[in-house]
Parts: sequence; structure tokens; C-alpha cells
Amino acid sequence: MIDQSNTEVKPRLAIFASGNGTNFEALMTADLPAQICVVVCDQPNAGVIERANHHQIPVVMSVAQKGVSKVAREQQLLNDLAEYRVDDLVLAGYMRIIGRTLLAAFPRHIINIHPALLPAFPGRHGIEDAYQYGVKVTGVTIHYVDGGVDTGEIIAQAPVLRSETDTLASLETKIHEVEHQLYPETIRHLIQKGVL
Repeated sequence: MIDQSNTEVKPRLAIFASGNGTNFEALMTADLPAQICVVVCDQPNAGVIERANHHQIPVVMSVAQKGVSKVAREQQLLNDLAEYRVDDLVLAGYMRIIGRTLLAAFPRHIINIHPALLPAFPGRHGIEDAYQYGVKVTGVTIHYVDGGVDTGEIIAQAPVLRSETDTLASLETKIHEVEHQLYPETIRHLIQKGVL
């Protein structure tokens, strides 16, 4: 007889990314109590694809195409995610707005990381916008995804102090370092609470 008392069902995560994949890499090496089972990418030349291949994680491409609606693209993506039995969507530098189809299929099971202290500096250029504005404290926010742009309920935040000598590049480096710590910690906490 097999003892199943210690058998723990790990949530199955899909990582959505558009770029280099450093947050994906941080999640892969964090020993999370979860299974990262697929990467979804919308950019054919994104660095995250190579990183996923290195970790032997399958990649599903969801590239916007002329004549294919967002609803149709997300419906196809839902079919792909079902194939991998995905429980939760983790956005890690994904530069597309999640539509109603995915929001309805994964209510409160889609999280995002943003490189600013929301609600300040939402959108694609959070680091640059905070830098240009001259804030002395910026940071990182992890939030649930809703129908808006970076408007979902905040789950966790961490500040990043901007020194007088910081350049945009050095501030970006500081923020990425905090992202790579905060995202795995927050996901681990959400899993332990049974939320993810």
C-alpha cells in the first residue's frame, strides 16, 4: 500500500513573459512548492524562450496576428493551458493586457509583478516614469490582475530607495534585484496560504 499522507499536490503554474526572462529564472531557481509547467510568450525572439528551453519547460507562443481577435487568441491559449492542466497564471514581464476570456477562466488566479509602487507609475514604463518624476522611493508591487492596467488588488510591495547618484540603469538593476526576491517569496506565501 502506498502512503499518500505526505503526497502534496503542487499548484501548476504558467509563466507569461515577453522579454529576457530574468523573473522566470528567479522563479525556476527558487525551489517553489509549485510546478512551473509551461511558459507563454508573445515575442518570437524573447530571451525567456531560451531560458525555458534550458530548463526543459515547454513554451506556448501566443503572438498577435492580423485578422485573429484577442478573444480567439485567448480561447486558443485556454485550450493550450488546459493541456498542461494549469492552475495559476504568473505574469513576469508580460507586456500584453490580459483579456476577459482569461480573466473569467482564472478568477483571482492571475498575478503580476510591476516595477513601481502602485498605484503610482502604472503601465509599461514604471521604472523610467518614476525615475523621470524624481521620486526618492520607488519599488516593486505584486498584484492580482483585473481588467485594468496595473489596477488589481495589491498583494505585496517592497520599496527601493533611489540614491542621488543612481542612473536610470542603476535604479533598474536595484528594482530587478528586489523583484527576484519578492516574487518567489510572495508566490511561496500565497501557496502556503492555499490562495494559489
